Parts: sequence; structure tokens; C-alpha cells
Amino acid sequence: MTGEDGDASAGAPFRLLSPVGDAASPLVFASPHSGRLYPASAGFDPDLADVSLRSAEDALVDRLIEGAPGQGIPVLLATHGRAWLDLNRAPDDLDPGLIHDLPAGAGGGPRAGAGYGVVPRLTGDGRPLYRERLSLAEVTRRIATVHTPYHAALDVLMEQARARHGVAVLIDWHSMPGPRASPPARRPLPGFPQIVLGDRHGASCATALTRRVSALLGAEGLKVALNQPYAGGWTTERRGRPGEGFHALQIELSRTLYLDEARIEPGPGWARCQGVVNRLIDTLAREAIGLVS
Repeated sequence: MTGEDGDASAGAPFRLLSPVGDAASPLVFASPHSGRLYPASAGFDPDLADVSLRSAEDALVDRLIEGAPGQGIPVLLATHGRAWLDLNRAPDDLDPGLIHDLPAGAGGGPRAGAGYGVVPRLTGDGRPLYRERLSLAEVTRRIATVHTPYHAALDVLMEQARARHGVAVLIDWHSMPGPRASPPARRPLPGFPQIVLGDRHGASCATALTRRVSALLGAEGLKVALNQPYAGGWTTERRGRPGEGFHALQIELSRTLYLDEARIEPGPGWARCQGVVNRLIDTLAREAIGLVS
């Protein structure tokens, strides 16, 4: 595995933050969309604004969860930006609108067709990423050099956790765009969730885990939704097999809670949001086994 000191600028497929001391819980954390590396060879439209290129990123989520290793929890982090490769898509979720030599019938599902396959065609704000279509060889290279090793590393972490504790619990961390708030309040609009928990409608983890996380976040004064509009992506679907001792829960944080989206830097709510996340991590580190056993 590439370790914490892996050189992301050289194209390391992931960063692994190893637990401090003995692994005290069955938890594994992952952040597949917080990578910030965009190789110069990507071929993006040179006129594309940086804020648009990065609009699909879960920007700074890696920093929000960086305290987890101190609680005995390994953290797997993406290095490459989501616009270059989406680690929360199946490797065969290929976009016929992007890949000029894709064989007939080899395309992916509806998300790929909409421009958001394993190698996206569009930015998070809907702009074309490329002026020219890509070759299947280029897409395959990206999958082989980053997607495959990232998920192999995640498999190892989950297997190790289950071997050590009898169960493994993946928390897949994400962020989501917030609603446009009217100045000067800059607050989420009424009724719009600030957190969305995705457990594949109860299929990917023990119900007690989802309920406990929802209750903890609700007690922080946050509006929490379940599975709407995000029920969990490919990672949650693939790793969430409670009958085999593997549990997976996706957590989406509204960017209005912590991020200045225009500058892609910590916003006014950063300290409060990081405090909420740290308290959640502390509780889960102590209670996770009981919640899924």
C-alpha cells in the first residue's frame, strides 16, 4: 500500500492515514472525492475555470476527518480529483458520449450516460470537461493506475478490520452542494437537509448504526435526511454486506456547513463543523461494535 507519506504529486493512487497505536475499533474511513491532483496530461478544456473543474470535489473533507487515526481508525483518501476519475463509480461505468472507441453495447448506466461515469464528461456544475473525446486506452489507464489500487487497499482494510473484530464498518465521507442562501443570512434554506445518510435503504448496514448517527447529528442541531437524495454510491453498495459482517454507511455533509465554495477554503462554519465531526468520530469509535453486532 501507498502510505501516508506517499507523493501525491507523483501520482500516488491514494493516501493512507494509519491508526495511532492499536486499532481500537472496527471502523474504516474513506474519502473518495477529496483528491486535488489533476494531471497535466488530462486534456481538460484549457478555458475551463479552476472553480468549475473542482466543483464536483468533496473539498477539504479529508481535513475534517483527519482526527480519526488518533481514535484507532484508518483513513483512506483519494489523491486525484473527481473530474479526472470518480472512485465512487463502478470501473465499467463507461460513458459512450466521452469515449470515442468504446465498443457498441459496452457503455455504463444512466449516470455515465448523463456525463458522470467513472471518468466524467461534465464538471459538477454541468460544463464539458473536454473539447475532444477520450480513447478507451486512456480511460482504462486511469482505472488501472488509480481506481483499482484504491479499491484494493479499501478491501484490505475492511478484511483486516473484520478479522480483528468480527465486523468491519466503513464510513464513506462525502460533501454535497447546499442550497443558494439569500444574503446576508448565508444560511441553509428551511427544509433543506444539512446531512444525508445513505445506507442503501437499510441494505448496507445495521439499522442501529444509521439511527445512532442520525440521532447524534440531530442532537447537534443539524437537519438530517435518510437516503434522499443520496442513498449511497458504488462503494457503499459493494462494501455493505451486513450478513457477511461488512457494514457501510455514506455520510454527505452540506458544504454550507464548512466551506467557502467560491474560494475552496474553510468557511465561517469550519470550526463548528469540525467539532461536530470530531464528536461523532469519538462516539463511533467507542460504540461501533455494539451498533452492528
